[in-house]
Amino acid sequence: MNRRNFIFGAAALVPGSAFAAAKKKAIPYRGAEVVEFTTPERRGTVIVNTEEMALYHIIGRETAIRYGVAVGKEGFDWAGIAKVGRKVKWPVWTPPAAMIRRRPDLEKWRNGMPGGRENPLGARAIYLFAGGRDTLFRIHGTNEPQSIGTAASSGCIRMLNEEVSELYESVQIGTKVIVI
Repeated sequence: MNRRNFIFGAAALVPGSAFAAAKKKAIPYRGAEVVEFTTPERRGTVIVNTEEMALYHIIGRETAIRYGVAVGKEGFDWAGIAKVGRKVKWPVWTPPAAMIRRRPDLEKWRNGMPGGRENPLGARAIYLFAGGRDTLFRIHGTNEPQSIGTAASSGCIRMLNEEVSELYESVQIGTKVIVI
């Protein structure tokens, strides 16, 4: 097992924690794996370390499943504490107006792209809410599996379709999600 130590304060990491050393580089992705993971967070919590490009799903005392992820490109990243507010199988993808302005070719999907293999949200989407409102950030599958381990998205957390499907079945509405 790999060892990860994360110590969280109210909404920020405790300065000088073991996380500071672990945060400096991405870990090469070799598939989902059970790892040792010390945190005061409860079983079920999801922690996304954007620097490592890893998502940890806490499954027991000092144990988590580590998944590789793609994270937001510079300027599109997000960090914070949220809750799972909604879960959707084969979700409809609607590009935001700002994305359509940057990429006019997406205009045809202004009213939504149906779920399916070509859809950028992939097989499942887990919608993140904070303060009772949709953050517009998601943990979702991808039709670009080669993006895992990179900063490639417009802020969402991408996972392999088979892995996001596994996570989707494991998390409940209200599950705490920490993105750092």
